[in-house]
Amino acid sequence: MAEKLRLLVTGLNGVVGRALRPALEERYELSALSRSGVEGLPDERVFKADIADIESLYPAMKGVDVVLNLAADGGQSSLNGMDAPWEDMLHNNIIGAYNVCEVAKRSGVSRVILASSGATANGYEWEEPYRSLVSTEDVPIPDSWDMVNEFSEPKPITLYGVTKLFGEDLGRYYALTSDMSVINLRISSCGPEDKAGPGRGQANWSSYRDLQQLTIKCIEAPPELKFDIFWATSDNRKLFRDNSHAKEVLGYAPQDGVK
Repeated sequence: MAEKLRLLVTGLNGVVGRALRPALEERYELSALSRSGVEGLPDERVFKADIADIESLYPAMKGVDVVLNLAADGGQSSLNGMDAPWEDMLHNNIIGAYNVCEVAKRSGVSRVILASSGATANGYEWEEPYRSLVSTEDVPIPDSWDMVNEFSEPKPITLYGVTKLFGEDLGRYYALTSDMSVINLRISSCGPEDKAGPGRGQANWSSYRDLQQLTIKCIEAPPELKFDIFWATSDNRKLFRDNSHAKEVLGYAPQDGVK
């Protein structure tokens, strides 16, 4: 029987972590790093640390194959959402992301997956036709529209989105300058409940099982995939955050979508 891949997840207690955990726990030797600890895992695979404290990360990275970095401030799990204080986002999304990548490199981790966000491109929703696609009002839907893909101009309208773009460029740096592979997953509308919310959720929802599938495909992608960015979205009728790149490169096949 093949040995299970050893996966470390930061921020497993968050909204996305809870959505992913059942699939990850079933498939991998899962360990977790967080400030408050994680219930339900063996003690030797639970590490209490602050990702902004670089020295505290080394024990968790020892012997790990892949790191999935979900720890952040400004997302679904944050008290103030995307309006989280700058100091908190600096602490977690900038310094923390660097520390995770740097310690992973020094520890011989083969791949880091960084949770990016739809916030890297939320500015498109200030423009038509995307404004109509995410509207909570009963407005006419255009017949067609240009998709926003991984290579479209970034349009952050929050500092949270800016910090996630930093993470994407940080990933480019480590992929180019080390043996490590870095994949950025632009996690879209994924909330505490596995259903699409109004407005943006109708366009860019990601179901739990679609997000699980795509995350597993990122974890298990061939080593030759040194760097990439993928939109994590289901096949929704109003979709404009383009998931075709993930389909082409990884064989992602969404099972869900808002019709």
